Amino acid sequence: MNRSLTHLPFSRTAFTVACALVVLGVAAGPASAHAEVTASDPRALAENVTLSFTSEAESDTAGIAELKVVLPKGIAPDAVTLKDAPKEWKLTATPDGYAIGGPALATGTDAEYSITVRQLPDEKSLVFKTLETYGDGKVSRWIEVPTGGEKVDNPAPVLELKAAAPGAKPIAPSPSPSPTPSAAPPVQQSAAPSAPVASDGAQATGEAGAEAEAEAGNSTGAIAGAVAAVVLLVAVGAFWWVRRSRSRA
Repeated sequence: MNRSLTHLPFSRTAFTVACALVVLGVAAGPASAHAEVTASDPRALAENVTLSFTSEAESDTAGIAELKVVLPKGIAPDAVTLKDAPKEWKLTATPDGYAIGGPALATGTDAEYSITVRQLPDEKSLVFKTLETYGDGKVSRWIEVPTGGEKVDNPAPVLELKAAAPGAKPIAPSPSPSPTPSAAPPVQQSAAPSAPVASDGAQATGEAGAEAEAEAGNSTGAIAGAVAAVVLLVAVGAFWWVRRSRSRA
């Protein structure tokens, strides 16, 4: 009798603690994942990697209609293409990332989509700050970055990367547009149609040849003009000298 009475307070205490732990676990469960990102090949400098995102729906009155993502350093907006998304959702590049959205999803439906990235940067981790906009205008901001193991209220999706594969190198940047032509004066074209240009180098050579021909033509014209002027002066001088000699006779 005394044994059971003595054991009863301890049983009640254990039961109370267990209930508290269950309540805390349930309360902390949904908060542990608001927006997540995974990768098909989570390695630095990996190419053509599929990134899959999940944004948890938290509103009880409206569905997610748009997500705006700030890309981490090393991933340009033009290096991202849409792979999969909810029906009628589209991806649009922004100055610092992209926006993806369309008709609002059903209330309580998580937003899931995937993109393809040309190449991941040579980093240890990538942060994708995300803004969730609901159909009623409410915005959830998952933009906080945990540091030093601290927990934050609105964590941004973070992708941890493994070391780059041996021999992996950054992809060369996309070709830049053709340089702007110089401000040199235009070369007059001949009346005859020009022959087709086989390459940029041939075109440059043709333009240089045209300029040389134009300069040679200008030089020849100048020499001919000078000779004509000398001949004219000699003729005038001879005519004046003959006329003067006759007047003295």
